[in-house]
Amino acid sequence: MFQEESPEGQKMIEFRRSLPAYKEKDVLLKAVSENQVIVVSGETGCGKTTQLPQYILESEIEAARGAACSIICTQPRRISAMAVSERVAAERGEKLGESVGYKVRLEGMRGRDTRLLFCTTGILLRRLLLDRNLKGVTHVIVDEIHERGMNEDFLLIVLRDLLPRRPELRLILMSATLNAELFSSYFGGAPTIHIPGFTYPVRAHFLENILEITGYRLTPYNQIDDYGQEKTWKMQKQAQAFKKRKSQIASSVEDALEVADFKGCSSRTRESLSCWNPDSIGFNLIEHVLCHIVKKERPGAVLVFMTGWDDINSLKDQLQAHPILGDPCRVLLLACHGSMASSEQRLIFDKPEDGVRKIVLATNMAETSITINDVVFVVDCGKAKETSYDALNNTPCLLPSWISKAAARQRKGRAGRVQPGECYHLYPRCVYDAFADYQLPELLRTPLQSLSLQIKSLQLGSISEFLSRALQPPEPLSVQNAVEYLKLIGALDEHENLTVLGRHLSVLPVEPKLGKMLILGTIFNCLDPIMTVVAGLSVRDPFLIPFDKKDLAESAKAQFAGRDCSDHLALVRAYNGWKDAERQQSGHEYCWKNFLSAQTLKAIDSLRKQFFYLLKDTGLVDKQIENCNSRSIDEHLMRAVICAGLFPGLCSVVNKEKSITLKTMEDGQVLLYSNSVNAGVPKIPYPWLVFNEKVKVNSVFLRDSTGVSDSVLLLFGGNIERGGLDGHLKMLGGYLEFFMKPTLGDMYLSLKRELEELIQNKLLDPKLDIQSHNELLMAIRLLVSEDQCEGRFVFGRQLPAPSKKAEKAKNVAGDGGDNSKNELQTLLARAGHESPAYKTKQLKNNQFRSTVFFNGLDFAGQPCSSKKLAEKDAAAAALLWLKGETHSYSRNTDHFSVLLKKSKTTNQNRIPVRGGKWN
Repeated sequence: MFQEESPEGQKMIEFRRSLPAYKEKDVLLKAVSENQVIVVSGETGCGKTTQLPQYILESEIEAARGAACSIICTQPRRISAMAVSERVAAERGEKLGESVGYKVRLEGMRGRDTRLLFCTTGILLRRLLLDRNLKGVTHVIVDEIHERGMNEDFLLIVLRDLLPRRPELRLILMSATLNAELFSSYFGGAPTIHIPGFTYPVRAHFLENILEITGYRLTPYNQIDDYGQEKTWKMQKQAQAFKKRKSQIASSVEDALEVADFKGCSSRTRESLSCWNPDSIGFNLIEHVLCHIVKKERPGAVLVFMTGWDDINSLKDQLQAHPILGDPCRVLLLACHGSMASSEQRLIFDKPEDGVRKIVLATNMAETSITINDVVFVVDCGKAKETSYDALNNTPCLLPSWISKAAARQRKGRAGRVQPGECYHLYPRCVYDAFADYQLPELLRTPLQSLSLQIKSLQLGSISEFLSRALQPPEPLSVQNAVEYLKLIGALDEHENLTVLGRHLSVLPVEPKLGKMLILGTIFNCLDPIMTVVAGLSVRDPFLIPFDKKDLAESAKAQFAGRDCSDHLALVRAYNGWKDAERQQSGHEYCWKNFLSAQTLKAIDSLRKQFFYLLKDTGLVDKQIENCNSRSIDEHLMRAVICAGLFPGLCSVVNKEKSITLKTMEDGQVLLYSNSVNAGVPKIPYPWLVFNEKVKVNSVFLRDSTGVSDSVLLLFGGNIERGGLDGHLKMLGGYLEFFMKPTLGDMYLSLKRELEELIQNKLLDPKLDIQSHNELLMAIRLLVSEDQCEGRFVFGRQLPAPSKKAEKAKNVAGDGGDNSKNELQTLLARAGHESPAYKTKQLKNNQFRSTVFFNGLDFAGQPCSSKKLAEKDAAAAALLWLKGETHSYSRNTDHFSVLLKKSKTTNQNRIPVRGGKWN
C-alpha cells in the first residue's frame, strides 16, 4: 500500500478523488448496503470500473469484514480483466496478486490475500459449474453489460436464480450506456445510479466534411479493400457489388442514402459521395486521413476502429509501406486485439517518445473495455465484425455490420479523455442517423450449442425453458437447432439429458465439436496432433497471407499440406516444425520463412498444455503418457477423428473436367475460403470434405476443411441405419444415402455398433484398455486407411470389368428394363450431377449399341434391336455398377453415396435429425 503521506500516495489519492465516481462514493456504498442488486451506468472514464470495486473493498475493511470479503468483477475480454487489475493494484500501491488479482484463460495472478478478483465472464461461469452457490463470494460485479454478450446474458439468468438462495450476496451491474432501465426491470426494479462522466468536447467529422477538409476524392477503384486471410472476392466482383450498393448494407442505411442530397457540399464532394461504396472499409481513405492528422494536426495519439484482426493486419501492412506512416521516427504503429499476447497489449498504454505519434489500430473492444489516456483523434470506420445467425438454414453469417448509435458515441468519446478531440466518422451523417440505437444482443444472433451444453451441465433444467427467461429470449428455432445438434453428436440423449460424452464435453473450454475431437483423439491414441488441431481451431489462423506476398505464402502452406487435402493436417505439420525449430533456437526464422505467426503458434502451444491437463483430470489419459500418442503418426486415423468431431459439417465433392462443385445439404453450392489448401486445386480425390465452419458473406464459404472417404464417414460420422429393401444405408434422417451390397452394409452396421459400444465403455470406465479390442481396431484402421476415393462418390474410380453374374442380372431385367434411363437420371440429379448423355451407333447387323456418359465416365450397353432399347441397356449397365452389383473391388468398398438436397420450404417439412447412440 502507498503511504498516504508519501508523494506517490498523495498523487494517487488526488487522482482518484478527481474522478466523477468519487462524488457518488457514499451514494454507491449506501445503495450496495441496502439493496441486493443495483445498476450503475456511467460514461467510459468516469471511474466506475476501477473505483467502485475499491470502494466496496475499503468499506468492508473499515467494517472489519475484510478477511471475509470476496469480490469478483467480470469483464467481457481478457485484455480488460488484465489491464483493469493492473491499474487497480497500481492505485493501491501493491503488486498484482496481493489484494487485487486476475484470472483469464491460460493466465492468472492471485494470492492467499486476494480479495478483489477481475476475471472474464467465462471464468465465473466455470466456477459456477463447480460451485452453483458461489460459496464465500460476497459481491459479484458484472461490468460492460451494455455489450449484451451471450455469456453475460447467460450469467444474468443464473445470478437472478441464485439471489434467493444467497440473500447476503450483492450483485452490481455496470453499463457504459444509458439503458439501465432494461436491466433494472429484469431484476425487479433494482435501483439505478448514474455517474456523470467528464470528457472534453469532441468535434465530429462525417464523411462529407472529411472530403471537404482533406480534398480526398473517392472513385470506384480506390475503395477496394484487401481482406487479408479472409479475402473472398476479386477486385472486379467487388467493383460490381459496389455499383449495386447491396449485400451488407442494412435496408435503413440504403434508404437513407437514397434520399440524401448533400446540398451543403461542393460539387467535387457530391461527386465523390455518389461513388461512395458502403461495403468498403476504406483502407485508402483511412491512410489519407491519418496522413492529414500526422502532417497538419496537433500532437496526440490516434485510435482507429477496424472490424477485425484481418483488417487490422492488412491495414497495418499498407501503412508500414507508406513513406510517412511507415517511418518509425514519426509514427509508432500498434495493434489492439483481444487475443494478442499480454506483453504486446500493454504497449498501447505507453506514451511514445517525443515527436512520435502513436497510432493504435483496434477492434470494437476499445470502445469501452479499455482506456488509452492519450488519445486525441479517433477514426471510425462505422463497422464491427458481427456474427448473425440464420436459424432457418442453421448458418452463421459473419459480416462487417454497421454499429449502433450508442457504439458510435462511445467511439467518439475516446477522443476527449485528456483534451478536446476530433472524431472522423468515415460515413455520411445520414447513415449515422439510420443506425439502430443499440446493438442486437449476441444471444439473438449466434448459434447456441455451447450455451445449451452449459445449461445442462449446470443442471438448470430444460434448455428452452431456461433460455425463455433471458432478458431477451432467442428464437425457439435457434434453441431447437442447438438441442438437435447436441443430440446428433451424442452429447444429449433423446430426453435432453446429458450423456456420459456430454458430461466430459462440459468440462472442456471449447466448442462441443472440438471437445468431442479431443476426447476421441485421447481414446484412439492420437492425442498430440488432435490437440494441435483443436487449439488451432480455437485461435486465429497461424498462416499469414501478406498482400504483397500472397503467392509465396500460399505455396508455403501448400507444402505443409502435401497431397492430403487437409487444412488441419497442414496445421499439425506447421506446428510440429515450429516446435522442432524452437528447440534449436530458430523458431523466429522458421516463422518468417514459412509465413507463420509466432504469436499464434505460442497460443496454440499454451492451449495444448491446458487441454492435456483437463483431459488428464477426466482420467481418459493413460498413466503411460506415451500410450496416448502410439497412433499419432497414423494420418488416416487422424482424419477419422477430425471427421468425428466436425460432423455434420459435411460437404459433397463433385470433380468435373475443369472445376470442382461443392455442396452442403442446407445451402446447395458453396465455396472454400481462398486460404484453404483445398481451394484452387484441380481435383479433390475424396468424395467428402468435413469443415469447421461455414460463413455466409455474399456466398456461403467453408473454412478449415479435410477430405474424407466414404468409409471414414460411415464409421465416424453420424448414426447409420438401413434405408430400404435394397440394403442401402442412410444417415442424417435420409439426407445422406450409401448404396452398396447388403453384406457390405451389414459389415458397416456391425462395425459401427461395436465402435460406439467401445467408445461408450471407455467413457464410462476410463481405465479400460481399448487395445483389448484389437481385432475391431484393426478392422477400423484397415477401412479408414485403404478405402480409395478418386472422385465424387465412386464416379471417378476406375471402371472394373463386369462379371458374368452381373451380365446375367442385367439380362434378367430385359434389355435395360423399363425404367433404367429414368432411374439413372433421378439418381444423378439427386446427387447433384448433370444429366447423362447418350451416344448411339448403328451396327452392321441393323442393331444399335449405346454408350452413356456422365462425370467423365462412360458405360457401353449390349447390342439391341432399337436405339431406345440400346440407351436403356447402357443406363442399366451404369446402374448395376453404381449399385455394386458388378465385379467388386478387392478392398470390398464398391459403394457410392448420394447427398440429397434439403427442402428449404418450411420448418414443418424438415426431416427430424437423429442422434448417435451415446447413452
